[in-house]
Amino acid sequence: MLERARRQGLRLDRTLHFEVLGKEPTQPMSDQRIVRPTPISGFPEWSPQIRSVEQRWLDHIRAGFERYGFSSVETPSVEALDVLMSKGETSQEVYTLNRLQADERDDSDARLGLHFDLTVPFARYVAQHFNDLVFPFKRYQMQRVWRGERPQEGRFREFTQCDIDVINIDRVPMHFDAELPRIVHEVLTGLELPAWTLSINNRKVLQGFYEGLGIGDPLAVIRAVDKLHKIGADGVRAILVDQAGLTPEQAGACLDLALIRGSDASVVAEVAKLGVSSELLSEGLEELGYVLDALSDLPEGSVVADLSIARGLDYYTGTVYEAAFDDDPGYGSICAGGRYENLAGQFIRRSLPGVGISIGLTRIFAKLVAEGRIGEGRFCPTDVLVAVPSDERRGAALTTAALLRGRGFNVEVYHQAAKIGKQVQYASRKGIPFVWFPPFEDGRPHEVKNLGTGEQAEADPTVWTR
Repeated sequence: MLERARRQGLRLDRTLHFEVLGKEPTQPMSDQRIVRPTPISGFPEWSPQIRSVEQRWLDHIRAGFERYGFSSVETPSVEALDVLMSKGETSQEVYTLNRLQADERDDSDARLGLHFDLTVPFARYVAQHFNDLVFPFKRYQMQRVWRGERPQEGRFREFTQCDIDVINIDRVPMHFDAELPRIVHEVLTGLELPAWTLSINNRKVLQGFYEGLGIGDPLAVIRAVDKLHKIGADGVRAILVDQAGLTPEQAGACLDLALIRGSDASVVAEVAKLGVSSELLSEGLEELGYVLDALSDLPEGSVVADLSIARGLDYYTGTVYEAAFDDDPGYGSICAGGRYENLAGQFIRRSLPGVGISIGLTRIFAKLVAEGRIGEGRFCPTDVLVAVPSDERRGAALTTAALLRGRGFNVEVYHQAAKIGKQVQYASRKGIPFVWFPPFEDGRPHEVKNLGTGEQAEADPTVWTR
C-alpha cells in the first residue's frame, strides 16, 4: 500500500491514517493536519461513570463542611505573581499565564500565575473584602489548583483540593485547631476509605526546641526534618550536619525529637526527657496537648502526635496536620494544613491569623480508582428517557418530559423519531432506568418500562413514582 501511495503521489501520513482506521478512503481527504489526541501527564480525567462518583464525593464533602457552618468561597484560578510568590517554597512551581499571540508591548498577563494552593488566595480574599465579612470568617473552598512539578504516583500538575479555614481578627481561639481535624475525620470516614491516620504537631515545638539547642536557623532544620519519611534518619542527619551546619550532637537531638509519637498529652513528658527548654517550646507543647485532649474521644489511633511532622510551607506558625494511608505512608499526604499568623496580614494593616486544613481529593480518588476500589457510577444522571414515536408526536413527548421534570425527575427526550427498539437500546447503553412511552395515538394511555426488571405498565406522569 505504501509503495502504491508513493507512485500515486499520496501523502504517507494520510495513507497511514487510513490504515489505522482499517479502511481505504472513499473520497479524497482534506489537507487538514490530524492532531492525535493523547493524554497530558499529570492532568487526570475520568470517564462519565467515574466522574459521577467523584461528584458524589464532592457533594458529601461539601455537606460535611456546611454542617459546621462554613460558607462557600471561590477565587479566580489566577492570582498576581506578587501574591503567589510571597509565601512558601511551592511558589517556585507556579505556572505563569501568557497569551500565545501577546502583543510585545503588552505584558500585563505576564504578572499572573495559576494558584498552587487555596490558602494564599483565601488570605488575599479576606484582606480585600475585610469590611464585608463577619469574623471569625469560616469558609470552605473546593477548586482545582496547579503545580509545575514532575508527575508521579500521587502527584499531579492539576488537582482538586477541598479546604476549610477560619480567619479572625487578632486571635483565632485554639478550639478551632481541634475542630478542623474533627470535621475532616467525620467527612473522610463517611467516604469509607482504606485505614488512614491524622498526625498532628506544632511548629512552635520544633522551632522552640531548635532554639533551645542554640540553632541559628530553625526554619532550615524544619525543612530538613520534614523530609524524614522520604529519605530516612541518615539522610536527614547528613543534611543537618553538612548543609545546615549543625553539630552531630545537635543533629542527634533533632532526630530524637522527631521520633516521638503518641496519642495523648504524654508526648509532652517525652519531650521534657530530652532536656531542652525554651519559652516557645513550652507554648507549643501546651497547644499540642490541648488539641490532643480535645480529640481524645475519636477512635483510638485515628489521631496521633508525630513530632517529625513539619509541613514545608513557610507560612505555618503553630499547629500542623498531615494524614496518610496506613498501608501506604509513602504515597503522600491525603490531608494537610495548619495554623498561620501573618499570611492575610501581609495584604492589610490588620492582624488576621488563621488555621486551615485541606483534603487532597484528587490524590485520594486517583489511588482508589487505580486500585479498582471505586465502583463505577451511572453513565448519565437521567432517570427517565421519553421516547418519540413519531415527528408528529414529539410535542406530546416534550409536554410529558416537562411534567416529569416539574416533579423532580431528570428527564431526557430522545433526539429523533426512530424505531422504539433503537430508543430503548439507547437508554440501556446509558444506564437510564426507565423509558416512558407517551400515547402513540389519541386516547391511548401513557406507559413506562422498567429496564431493570423488564416490566411495562400504564402510568400517569402527574402522579407516577419510581
